[in-house]
Amino acid sequence: MIHSLKFNINEKLYLRDPEETELGRKILQHGILSIHAMGFESFTFKKLAKEIGTTEASIYRYFENKHRLLLYLVDWYWSWQEYRIVFQTNNLENPADKLKITIRLLADQVVDDVSTNHINEKLLYEIVMAEGAKSYLTKHVTEDNKAKFFKPYKDLCARIAGFIKEANPEYQYSFSLSSTIIEMAQAQKFFMRNLPSLTDFGSSKNEMEIVAFLESVVFSSIRKS
Repeated sequence: MIHSLKFNINEKLYLRDPEETELGRKILQHGILSIHAMGFESFTFKKLAKEIGTTEASIYRYFENKHRLLLYLVDWYWSWQEYRIVFQTNNLENPADKLKITIRLLADQVVDDVSTNHINEKLLYEIVMAEGAKSYLTKHVTEDNKAKFFKPYKDLCARIAGFIKEANPEYQYSFSLSSTIIEMAQAQKFFMRNLPSLTDFGSSKNEMEIVAFLESVVFSSIRKS
């Protein structure tokens, strides 16, 4: 059981650690539900406060604004994904096997992990897919980057790049391919469900076909000459 699973989210993203109190966990739980239901643009702390039966001021004691909450949730998601990859590849020696498991975890359907009660990973994944880019497509992205707000995503990319380097130490584009794997997994799943003419998987709606596609891209790219 991993009910006590907690990630080291950047302390600059919050004013008070939401994981440490019942109200904080409610803010995360119902923040996910509300953003998923109404979209990030329509989401406000006033609406969230009404949903969880508290005051707007109470929520502002945890997060400076809703963008910081979104960043927190996105960082939590990427930290969770890296945790899953580490957990399932830890005892493997073959880098190809590590890459295959990584691709499957990124491309497969995300389901809610019932052992993290206040975080619905399925809904959080859908938020990251639909709204995640808003966490960095801002005028202050450079300042946010200096504050290390995107570290969990970078750590995940570095983890995958390490697997690529293990598979072929001479391959020159391990970080570019790593971030491409993540973004392609996200995009192909989104297209498959919402814009099917942009993929070859619109009819089947089968994530395993995306896995096969990504494996073909990755292993053809890093194959040793």
